[in-house]
Amino acid sequence: MNTRFFVALLPPEPLQETVDAIKQEFADRYHSRGAQLSPPHITLQPPFMWNMETIARVKTCLQDVASHHSPNLITLDGFQSFPPRVIYIHVNPTPWLMTLQTHVADVMKASLGIVDAQAQQRAFVPHMTVAFRDLTKPNFVTAWAEFRDRPFQQTFLATALTLLHHDGKRWHPFTTFPFSRPNDADP
Repeated sequence: MNTRFFVALLPPEPLQETVDAIKQEFADRYHSRGAQLSPPHITLQPPFMWNMETIARVKTCLQDVASHHSPNLITLDGFQSFPPRVIYIHVNPTPWLMTLQTHVADVMKASLGIVDAQAQQRAFVPHMTVAFRDLTKPNFVTAWAEFRDRPFQQTFLATALTLLHHDGKRWHPFTTFPFSRPNDADP
C-alpha cells in the first residue's frame, strides 16, 4: 500500500512546543490550521509516495546519508514569507544545511527515483512553516504586518534526519536516522 512520506529535520521537544504555540496563534487569530497537521520541521525532501512493503529501501538510503554527516547547529532567525499565503520562521542557510539537503535529494533520486519536480525548479529555502494554504490573502496581509518585524531567535542541534509518514489526517515521525559522522571528520 502506498503511503505519503517526507524527510525533515525536527527540532527538540522544547522548541517544538514554542513553534506549536505560534502555529496555535495563527489558528486562533487568523483561522490558519494547516501547519498544525505536522510537527515543526525543516523539509529536506518534499512529500512522496512509497509502498510500505518496501520502505526498508528508503530507510537504507537515509541511514547512508545520515552516516556521512555530523550533528550541526541550526539557527532560526525571525519570520519571512512566501506571499500570498505562507509565513514561516527563517532558517539560516548554512553550508552544512545546504549540503545536507542536496545530499538527501541526490540520494533519493539516484537510489529510489524520487524526484520532486517543483523543488528542482527553485532554490532550496530552508524554513519552518507556521501558516500556509488555508491562510486567506486578507489574513496573510494582516498577519504579515505583525510578524515581519516580530523577533524570533532560537538555535538547536540537528542530530538526525527524520522520515515522516501521513496517516490520512496528519504527519507523524516514522523513523529517525542519527547523524553519525564524527565532528572532526566534516570538511
